[in-house]
Amino acid sequence: MKKKAYITLQNGRVFEGYSFGAEREVIGELVFTTGMTGYLETLTDPSYFGQIVTQTFPLIGNYGVIPADFESGKVWATAYIVREKCDMPSNFRSEGNIEEFLKAQGIPAVYGVDTRELTKTVREAGVMNAAITFAPFSDFGQLEAYRVENAVRSVTSKRAETHGEGNLHVVLYDFGAKYNIARELERRGCRVSVVPAYTTAEEALALSPDGIMLTNGPGDPAENTEIIAEIKKLAGKKPIFGICLGHQLFALAMGGRTRKMKYGHRGANQPVKQVETGRVFITSQNHGYEVVAESVPAGVLSYINVNDGTCEGMDYPEYDASTVQFHPEACGGPHDASFLFETFIARMKKEKH
Repeated sequence: MKKKAYITLQNGRVFEGYSFGAEREVIGELVFTTGMTGYLETLTDPSYFGQIVTQTFPLIGNYGVIPADFESGKVWATAYIVREKCDMPSNFRSEGNIEEFLKAQGIPAVYGVDTRELTKTVREAGVMNAAITFAPFSDFGQLEAYRVENAVRSVTSKRAETHGEGNLHVVLYDFGAKYNIARELERRGCRVSVVPAYTTAEEALALSPDGIMLTNGPGDPAENTEIIAEIKKLAGKKPIFGICLGHQLFALAMGGRTRKMKYGHRGANQPVKQVETGRVFITSQNHGYEVVAESVPAGVLSYINVNDGTCEGMDYPEYDASTVQFHPEACGGPHDASFLFETFIARMKKEKH
């Protein structure tokens, strides 16, 4: 029997649907993502920590649950909202359906929602908090008070691990890293040491890396003062490549500023223009904060978002560092920007030899 669920937004709007997954009431930051595929990667991306994720694509679950496609060991989103769920997936790789998966992970979800209208509301009013309940909800003080806090500390790995073999050694800072960042480096002949977010600069350099990778992750970048201080010490010591949160943290370490966006960029269809060439790439993104490019004295703007002109990348020639806001490792795509891994490897080789 269908169980009614209510999605109450911070601005007072209420959307109704039906519960699936775990039967729990939650509060989180409501965001939307526009990817047409990749719902498994979205659910297991640690960058969604503390957030209620709305899928704009109407049918979710049609190719089932495929553990090999996960980007981490669990679901990090607080809750999940879809227009229609598929109970009978069709895919030779599938090992279950979306409802069983969310139930096993303890993640509440709602289907039968007008996700188009919900997304338009967020686009017009901006990202806001929301509650998912089984009865009408009226505690707006509780909604107002919710904050995504201690995000990186909650998702980072607890111990260092090394993967792959190769002549180049990368120390990868796990701020909430997607598995595919390490995979892309390994595929290109790198040995990757994944270290917790609070690893000191001295500890990282003691591993004798050829380069440093700063990964994606959740939350407000400015909250991570300890990490920013260590990144500042690393600047100029080894070639550095930053992705998403790593891009923001490096800018902060260089004296720049970040700010929260109205509704951020989430999905696999964000157009990005390379400033030097004018070439446009379609990219996958997942972030709610942006780097204020003009606030970074040592940085050179390298990429901008075609839709809204926001900063999508910075180069730091003085420090042999390059960072991007988008995801060149995106799986299942697009792969337009995957060449950035080759660029990073070329910089490491040059430094090494």
